[in-house]
Amino acid sequence: MLYEMHEARRAVLNPLSNWAETMSRIYSHPYSPLSYAPFADRVAAGFNVLHRFGKDYEKPAYGIDSVEVDGVAVAVSPQVVIDKPFCKLVHFERQFPAALAARAPDPVVLAFAPLSGHHSTLLRDTVRTLLRDHDVYLTDWVDARMVPLALGPFHLDDYIAYAIEFIRHLGPEVHVMSVCQPTVPVLAAVSIMATLDDPLQPRSMIMMGGPIDTRSNPTEVNALAMDKPFLWFEHNLIYRVPARFPGAGRPVYPGFLQHAGFIAMNPNRHADSHHDYYQDLIRGDLEDAAAHRRFYDEYNAVLDMPVEYYLDTIHTVFQQHLLLRGEWDVRFDGGTIRVNPADIRRVALFTVEGELDDISGLGQTRAAHELCASIPKTRKLHLTAKGAGHFGIFSGRRWREQIYPKVREFIRDSLATQRGGVAPARESRRTRADQGHRAA
Repeated sequence: MLYEMHEARRAVLNPLSNWAETMSRIYSHPYSPLSYAPFADRVAAGFNVLHRFGKDYEKPAYGIDSVEVDGVAVAVSPQVVIDKPFCKLVHFERQFPAALAARAPDPVVLAFAPLSGHHSTLLRDTVRTLLRDHDVYLTDWVDARMVPLALGPFHLDDYIAYAIEFIRHLGPEVHVMSVCQPTVPVLAAVSIMATLDDPLQPRSMIMMGGPIDTRSNPTEVNALAMDKPFLWFEHNLIYRVPARFPGAGRPVYPGFLQHAGFIAMNPNRHADSHHDYYQDLIRGDLEDAAAHRRFYDEYNAVLDMPVEYYLDTIHTVFQQHLLLRGEWDVRFDGGTIRVNPADIRRVALFTVEGELDDISGLGQTRAAHELCASIPKTRKLHLTAKGAGHFGIFSGRRWREQIYPKVREFIRDSLATQRGGVAPARESRRTRADQGHRAA
């Protein structure tokens, strides 16, 4: 019933939002007589804020049309290379001009975006920065309300199976990067591949701000997941998708509830941000106003999560800590296999945490080092990004200037270490990936 009430509220607010947008333009357009009325700038700003409170926030575009490589502008074309019911594997293909035709192929990076309420476009800055020096693939998760019920459920085990399929598709030269929530299923996927002695294991794992050990410095998010009984989540947070969507009838954890939780964590900060936006509009500070709109266009765009995946994550990761206890069994390839990170030997590990992270506390991601006991210490690295919050470790100035250079260096070092310092190996990586694409 709550989901239907939310949709009814949206239906009521949409006309109001459109009207407010029109009124804002009437009071701000230089050709409108009302724009010269007393306090017109304040009236226009107020209507603009009202418009943004009531508007729908759909999935934003990636907006990555080009990137600078070696000082040359290179066109970027996103291409779906694997299309699964709940996820699309997107390749951000760079169209190199003749001036860069002889350039050696870059390392391949498979970035796992979070499936935790926001769209994968949240990693836009991550991808744009990686594209300078890497061949980048990204998991683009599908809003569960858009997946027909007939296509079946999606469990945490299915997430792991997707991860293994994507890694195998790109071959043994790929470097996997997991941001936030995917650190746990990606670590499980690589562990299973190691247990099976899969020849297509990735070269390295870069794990950023993830809840591997939520007992370490638990945040408000962790506390909620650990303190409430499991049945509370099932009885209070799960609703069925209304009839007007393709996934009608599918039980989900709605994105609007996750969004409300995000806002409730820092209500004063968001209130101050909107007040600042109002003041920026009055002052005519268009640059800061545009930055506010870009952030909230992304932040307010949310997706629904499949109920099976959401509840599995609560049970496995936050309440029972099965990975840490060595008791996590995953359904895979017609059987069951235990997740044992100690089986990982050939894959380099780099963990990144934000000093001020209020989603995944300090030590939660670093726990991967103890779990992956068989990886040589010389192939492990950890970075605590000073002054960085959760979003700052993969987006913004600290990501670009403080963290990314370390990631780039780690990938290069892991290649050199794995291959005994033989530089020409980069050619075979691209050859292997291309062969995988042709086979697919």
